[in-house]
Amino acid sequence: MHEIGILCLILIATTTISHFFTRFKIPAVVGQLLIGILLGPALIGWIQPSEFISLFSEIGVIILMFTAGLESNLSLLKKYFKPSLMVAILGVVFPVAAIYLFSLLFHIGQSESIFIGVIFAATSVSISVAVLKELNGLTGKVGATILGAAVVDDVLAVVILSVMTSLGSNQAGTGLLLKSVEQIAYFIAIYFIVKFCAPFIAKLGLKLFVPMSETIVALILCFGMAYIADLVGLSSVVGAFFAGIAISQTRVKNLVKQSIEPIGEAIFIPVFFVSIGLSISFNGLVGQIGFILILTILAILTKLLGAGMGAKLSGYTLPESYIVGAGMVSRGEMALIIAQIGFESKLIGSTYYASIITVIILTTIVAPFLLKHAFSIQKRSINPTQK
Repeated sequence: MHEIGILCLILIATTTISHFFTRFKIPAVVGQLLIGILLGPALIGWIQPSEFISLFSEIGVIILMFTAGLESNLSLLKKYFKPSLMVAILGVVFPVAAIYLFSLLFHIGQSESIFIGVIFAATSVSISVAVLKELNGLTGKVGATILGAAVVDDVLAVVILSVMTSLGSNQAGTGLLLKSVEQIAYFIAIYFIVKFCAPFIAKLGLKLFVPMSETIVALILCFGMAYIADLVGLSSVVGAFFAGIAISQTRVKNLVKQSIEPIGEAIFIPVFFVSIGLSISFNGLVGQIGFILILTILAILTKLLGAGMGAKLSGYTLPESYIVGAGMVSRGEMALIIAQIGFESKLIGSTYYASIITVIILTTIVAPFLLKHAFSIQKRSINPTQK
């Protein structure tokens, strides 16, 4: 029952802070992240990372990305695939190059410097999705571009990570080739799932004599695709997102969304955001303040400028490009996972590991503010008289 008490504490704290943050027009996600820092090991220490919280947070991010897929417009995602690709590529190149050079200035080894760049090449679209939903910007042109670019971004980061871990373990040949084939096969399978499997699953759900059967079969598809994505070396959120897109093409879309979204928003998603805040610790960081500050600024600017430039080169207006760039800034759980894998594979040493984790959290906290500011700029450009 101790874990149930922790869950109760999380829900009380996140609900209270979300109320006040929303009232003062601050993204509620920021408050939930701050609760993790406040009540976690960094400050008060009432909540510690645990398997229970890890499980709830994993379910939370999967549900969040599944609902994002449900709300996505497949035709828009197809239409803006080329801009998404441009945004993703420049959003990876800029951080990797700049942070690699920055790391060398701190006398960090070449391979470790490259890997630090790879960590900040990743994007955690789950944070942006939560803010986009709050600002009603998920279903438009920029929302589709951010979602598409984030998926490509994750794939690129995972591919680079696979290459580096394989080279580090002297298994670059067969292992890497097999993993690449599995990932390509997974994306081919997505087409058939969207085209054929999802409609069949939706019809099956309507025919079963089981309460909430449509939602149950949709969740089976969601968790199944997330699990298989993880097995082939991709992020589970990629699988959940495409599962949502698959269900969005069926007639049970609204019914599934109305059933899943409340439970996700009420329990699992707040725990996910709190769990990110729990990752931060201030122990031993005083001597690395300069490194943390400069790396945080670089991490924000390189993604903002790189992804924003990709949007601008694709013909987007300056305010739209700013939104796209801001939507790609958050590193969140994706970068945390890559950093952890790299640490376990000895691609990154212990000297700067805690500082890098701190920078990941800081970019995650800053991103919602940037995104909200970007939307306010766009609104003022459309309606100059609006304050």
